[in-house]
Amino acid sequence: MSGGARIRRSWRHVELQFCGDTIQTRMSRWFPQRLHVGYTRSMLAALWLQPAPRRIGIVGLGGGSQAKFCHRHLPQARIEAVESDPDVIALRGVFHVPMDDERLQVECADGAAWLRTRRGCFDLLLVDAYDVHGIPPALSTQDFYDDCRAALAANGVMAGNLYNTDTRRHLVRLRRSFDGRVLKLDEPGMSNKVVVAWNGSPQPEPVAEALSRLPWGARGQLRAGFRRLAKAWEGQASR
Repeated sequence: MSGGARIRRSWRHVELQFCGDTIQTRMSRWFPQRLHVGYTRSMLAALWLQPAPRRIGIVGLGGGSQAKFCHRHLPQARIEAVESDPDVIALRGVFHVPMDDERLQVECADGAAWLRTRRGCFDLLLVDAYDVHGIPPALSTQDFYDDCRAALAANGVMAGNLYNTDTRRHLVRLRRSFDGRVLKLDEPGMSNKVVVAWNGSPQPEPVAEALSRLPWGARGQLRAGFRRLAKAWEGQASR
């Protein structure tokens, strides 16, 4: 990620912005661990298909919303995040991102190159890397999406944020990489599209049961996303 990251503070929020006022992260001052921006909750609805990931990969740390959520609510998981902009990583303390420990590691590197070294590693892969111009070309290619699938374990699930980009082009490549196992969620009130893709043949539980297995603090944040993903899943099955 690059593009002149800067901090904007108000009495309610701390925001990570790019030049041009594009907001990458908005954090509540009073509830810094919550997923404040809707599309991040939709991305983590992928937990409906993979409810107990042991290893999580994140391409694009940004303000660390999803890394914080996973670190707090998925204690069984080890989280590996990559961020290409050292200035963004330097702001992790501002956004209450935990320091590296045995469960969280943040690396400054090119996300596409980093992913190629993680074959078969991740039960859950979150791809949320963009700048003021949209998704970088290196994270938009057929090879990149092939690498996303290759980085997943046998029953791994990927979620991606499509922002300021040609959604159709990305979907064509994702469907090719994942043999059609892709769902798209339109984010209410936002221009973002969230894509979920997977290996294997998930057998998700009913939403209420799946939510009951998560910590209390995570359930309310993910309930709407789980329901929307379940509806999309049912729609696909009925075709």
